[in-house]
Amino acid sequence: MRRFVLLVLVVFAVAGCGSAATPPPGLLFVSTRDGDYAIFGVAAGGGHEHRVTKGRGDPSSPKGLFFAIEPAWSPDGRLVAFVSKRDGVSHVYVMQADGTDVRRLTDARAEDGGPSWSPDGRRIAFAREGALFIVASAGGPARRLGRAFAGRVADPAWSPDGKSIAFDYRPDGFQEIWVVRADGRHARQVTKLRALSGFPSWSPDGRRLAFQSNARGGHFEIYSIALAGTGLRRETRSSIDTIEPAWSPDGKEIAFSRDGAIWTVDRDGHERKLTSGENDSAPVWRPGAQD
Repeated sequence: MRRFVLLVLVVFAVAGCGSAATPPPGLLFVSTRDGDYAIFGVAAGGGHEHRVTKGRGDPSSPKGLFFAIEPAWSPDGRLVAFVSKRDGVSHVYVMQADGTDVRRLTDARAEDGGPSWSPDGRRIAFAREGALFIVASAGGPARRLGRAFAGRVADPAWSPDGKSIAFDYRPDGFQEIWVVRADGRHARQVTKLRALSGFPSWSPDGRRLAFQSNARGGHFEIYSIALAGTGLRRETRSSIDTIEPAWSPDGKEIAFSRDGAIWTVDRDGHERKLTSGENDSAPVWRPGAQD
């Protein structure tokens, strides 16, 4: 009888382990390791790489190849906005953090990209046809934010206090980092590097912007700069392109992609590799994530 009770306890213990919820990933990133572009997760300290996107896209066609890209966490870490061509045109979608309950948020004929959540989680900024747009995260019509720019506008990033949106703008030749108020007024240029600078990411305290740039010629590196356009600092030093920065929630590290893998660099310049390197890109930290 005692042996039977022990056996039952073991069975229940094993069953409990099998049903335990998978902890949320510390970062999301995009990878083609399954053939299509899809969203994957990894622990903040590395390891536990897994596919988050449900379903598969057919990589033989653009709509299937670009199945899920440009992930962006909601402020509470429960939802993820992303971009997909699954309906033929790049639109913004939203899903649960585990990849379920996918719904399309934008439906214009134009190409949409670069979703970024407002700090209160009620709105999502994105880029469309040379302008920034805002749409309610619950759904509804999108509205243009301020004027349309004569050139390429991309990669909006909402500030931690919700008052500003950073973006990159390329009117002709050079691409620079700009900031505009959340009401669409008073757009101003932050970087003046006469280079290709893009993918802005706010520091948690809202005082600096990390971005990628080929400011020193040749390949891209990660830099950061104060909002006033002062205090330019080079964050990485590599011999190959180092791109797509994402500041960690505690401000101690910046994630980035290099040579097909996701890496981080700390304030002292120490780097560590987080993913196995199978054409991985576009890292984004889960709010509150830590090692």
